[in-house]
Amino acid sequence: MERPIVIHDTTVVTCDDAGSVHHAAALVVEDRRIAAIGPSADILARYPGAVRVEGRGRAVMPGFANTHTHLARTLARGIYEDLSPPHEPPFTGGLSPLPLPPLTTDQERAMVELGVLEAIRSGTTFVLEEGVGIDGYAGALRDSGLRYVICERAWDRKGAAIGQPGPFERDAALGETGLERIGALHARWNGAGDGRLRVGLAGWAPDMCSPELLENLRALQSALDTIGSIHLSQMWGEVAAVTEQRGVQPTEYLARTGFLSDRLVAAHCRCMTPEEERTLGAARVSVAFNSAIAARRGLSCHAGDLERAGCLVTVGTDNMAEDMVEATRTALFMERVRRQDGRRPSPEEALTWATRNGYRALGVPDGGWLAPGNRADLIVVDLRRPHLVPALQVVSTFVHQGQGSDVESVMVDGAWVMRDHRIVTMDESAIIAEADRVARAAWRDLFTSRPDLLRPPTLDLAGG
Repeated sequence: MERPIVIHDTTVVTCDDAGSVHHAAALVVEDRRIAAIGPSADILARYPGAVRVEGRGRAVMPGFANTHTHLARTLARGIYEDLSPPHEPPFTGGLSPLPLPPLTTDQERAMVELGVLEAIRSGTTFVLEEGVGIDGYAGALRDSGLRYVICERAWDRKGAAIGQPGPFERDAALGETGLERIGALHARWNGAGDGRLRVGLAGWAPDMCSPELLENLRALQSALDTIGSIHLSQMWGEVAAVTEQRGVQPTEYLARTGFLSDRLVAAHCRCMTPEEERTLGAARVSVAFNSAIAARRGLSCHAGDLERAGCLVTVGTDNMAEDMVEATRTALFMERVRRQDGRRPSPEEALTWATRNGYRALGVPDGGWLAPGNRADLIVVDLRRPHLVPALQVVSTFVHQGQGSDVESVMVDGAWVMRDHRIVTMDESAIIAEADRVARAAWRDLFTSRPDLLRPPTLDLAGG
């Protein structure tokens, strides 16, 4: 039996209902759970044989839960952020005028691992990954040591992209293939990594899924007893397409098919009417506020309105970035600007969105906050950094001023994933070198094979 771990003489930010912060405190990890939190001297006396971890000048906090991301989209860094689709007609479909370069399974795994490295370094302990062909890199996710819900995607609109106008041409075989991928992924990977890896499912978006497919996905979700996800009201082109195809707004369309539930994570929710927000809230849907990509695209969900309607607001990173410190702060800023309120949401509210709410949305209510009996998923933040001194109010200081690099250590299920800034579950230098090589070669091959594409003028494909 492993010895308990005591992080002592530290500040413990719990994210409990009262927002408790314990100073000169210690936290005990034993058997993958938090065993105790209390005054440091008392805890050290109670656990004389424990492994001691110095916490002076640091804070122990819950790990972040990223409720919506696509890890392989690290491939599009520096390119897609400035190529957002229009907010007014004419809508042509897709998220960018440039296609993503195709990747082999091994190449995609390299980009995924790069995203996981960034997630770990910025204090993420739980990730909802949505994509196609996740089986090709599920093993790498398991081995990283983080906690995941992996949602394989299904759709049955033929030859189209999100936000593309025109009729819905259904390909039933395409949808059935997606359902089969979900079933196979669940059979192979659900519960892997001592339960850290769970398999969910996803419909791509309302304008990409027929009523029949949405009903089948909902039935499969119930049969598998798992989490569902969907992109919802991500862009105005999607709203126009669904209105044209179905005669109703996207949220109403999902409601009519029975797809909404309290086990659904709806990503984005930016282009919605107040009535749609109330419909989501009545179904107790969780919303992934992908704040950083929302800011880059000049759109934002109405987080406060969604919360008042009954939704559980969480935080995700979506594309090109995995830094949940940045995403949490951006969620705070975006919502304050939208409300024209310089005090609300508070830093404590934003941190709860990004930690405890995320864990709850992903089906782990005993994680994402620190209390005896809860899962030992936590991070250690170095408060001695110049931009965090003086940390008179730890939560406010970290949410407003913190950086991903302030995260010193990351623990999941009572095991260190990063310790003293060194990732212990992955070969960081090799992954970075391989991902850089893969990305440059992939974009070089795309522009060579497609001279018709508009190449960004300062693109560097050689490196150096």
